Amino acid sequence: MMGGELLAAATLDAVAGDPRWFPHPVRGMGIVINWCDNNIRKISRHPTTLRGAGVALALALPVLMSVLSHEAIVMADRITWWFGSLVTIGLAWTTLAARDLWNHVHAVSEQLDRGNFSEARRAVGMIVGRDTEQLSQEEIARATIETVAESTSDGIIAPLFYLALGGVPLALAYKAVNTLDSMIGHKDERYIDFGWASARLDDLANWIPARISAALIILTAAVVMREPRRVRTGWHVLRRDGSKHPSPNSGRPEAAMAGSLGIRLGGINLYQGMPQDRPLLGKGGRQPVPSDIRTASHIMVGVGAFGVILAVGMMCLV
Repeated sequence: MMGGELLAAATLDAVAGDPRWFPHPVRGMGIVINWCDNNIRKISRHPTTLRGAGVALALALPVLMSVLSHEAIVMADRITWWFGSLVTIGLAWTTLAARDLWNHVHAVSEQLDRGNFSEARRAVGMIVGRDTEQLSQEEIARATIETVAESTSDGIIAPLFYLALGGVPLALAYKAVNTLDSMIGHKDERYIDFGWASARLDDLANWIPARISAALIILTAAVVMREPRRVRTGWHVLRRDGSKHPSPNSGRPEAAMAGSLGIRLGGINLYQGMPQDRPLLGKGGRQPVPSDIRTASHIMVGVGAFGVILAVGMMCLV
C-alpha cells in the first residue's frame, strides 16, 4: 500500500463515512460471528469446548479477512494497476471510522443543546454498551466523551497504525479482532469462555495504538484548546490513572482525555440493570458538561489528522 492510497482512504472516510448501501466487511464479519456463536452452542456448552472453539474463531477470522483482502487486491491488480489501487483504497476506507464517530457524537451533542434528553439518551445508546434510559445530562456527556476517547484509539489510530504497518490485509485482520471483541469478548456468563481468546487478542492488538492515541490526545488538546499547560495536566492524569481501568488499553486514551479537559471520567455504569463501578479517571476534575463533548470531538478530529500524517510518514520511511 502506498502513502497516497492511505491518504485517499482517509479522505473518503472524512467525506463519506460509512454509507449504509456500501457492503462493509464488518457487517459480513458480524454475520459470521453470530452464526458461529449460535451454531457452536448447539454442539456443546461445555466450558472447555467453548473456549477451544473461541480460540479457533479468534484466530481464523482475522486470517480469513487478511487472505481474502490480499487476494482481492492481487486479482484487481492483475486486471490493471489503477483498479488494484481503487480496491486497495476502498478496502482501506472500510477500516476507518472517524466520520461515523463524529456523526454519532454530533447527534448526541445536538439533542443536548436542544434540551431533548430522551433523544440524547437514545443517541448515546447507539455508541455505548451501558444502559442509557436514566442517564442525567452529565452522565450522557461522560458516556459520550469516554466513547470518543476509546474510539479514537480503536476506530482511527489503530487502523491507521496497521495500514501503515502491513497494508489492508493487516488492517482488516485488526478489524476482525476488534469486531470479535465487541461482539463476544465479554466477561459475562455467556461469553466468559467462548469470548476469552477474542478479548485477549484485542488487548494485544490495541496495546501500542492505545498508547499512541493517549499521547496524541494530550498534544492535540493543547493545540485545540490553545493552552500548552494541558500537556502537563494530561500527562499527569495519564500516568496516574491510565492503568486503573479494567482494560489494559481503554484507560489510557480516556485518562488522557480526562486530564486534558480537566474533567473526571469513570464511576458507576449500569449494564442490563447491574451496576459496575469503574475507577475514576481524572479524580479532582469537574463533572463533564455538554460543551466538553464538542471539545472532545474536535480533539478526535485533530488526532485523526495527526495520525494520518504519522502513518503516511511511517510508510515513506519503510
